[in-house]
Amino acid sequence: MLDFLNETNWWCLLLLLFLAFLLGWLLSRWSLKKKYKKALEDCEKKNTLLKSSTKEKANSTFSNSINLDAPASDNDIKAIKTRDHGGISVNNDLQKPKLNFDSFGKADASQKDDLKLISGVGTFIEEKLNSIGIYTFDQISKFTKEDIETVTTLIQFFPGRIERDKWTEQALKLKDKK
Repeated sequence: MLDFLNETNWWCLLLLLFLAFLLGWLLSRWSLKKKYKKALEDCEKKNTLLKSSTKEKANSTFSNSINLDAPASDNDIKAIKTRDHGGISVNNDLQKPKLNFDSFGKADASQKDDLKLISGVGTFIEEKLNSIGIYTFDQISKFTKEDIETVTTLIQFFPGRIERDKWTEQALKLKDKK
């Protein structure tokens, strides 16, 4: 019944099937190529039109040529040197409040305590406290209200935080443990 599918006929059928596939693929590529080639040409035309219109607009907008070698007149705007001013904060010692070391005492780095043991003081705040001359629990335990406000301003800390965290009480306890 299936005698026609002998070996030679089988290869002929496969060859015909492959040729039909190849012909279909080539025809589809050819038709799609026409379609997309036309769309590509339209896009390129629009692109050249846009480029030429923007060039014309730019030329008309910036048509006044400036001679940079000519001396500046009194009506010209002069540039200000701003490069050295970018982002650097100016520290003015006149505006900074001064600490009253007479009320809580002086200390130096050789007498330094580990201020990070106080709740609310981390490494960063400890470095700031050390930079303004506060090194010991004894100093912090003797803070007055004015001293707390001054320290808050100098280390740029959250207002009222020193009182809420009770640094003076913690420092007094830590000083006694020492």
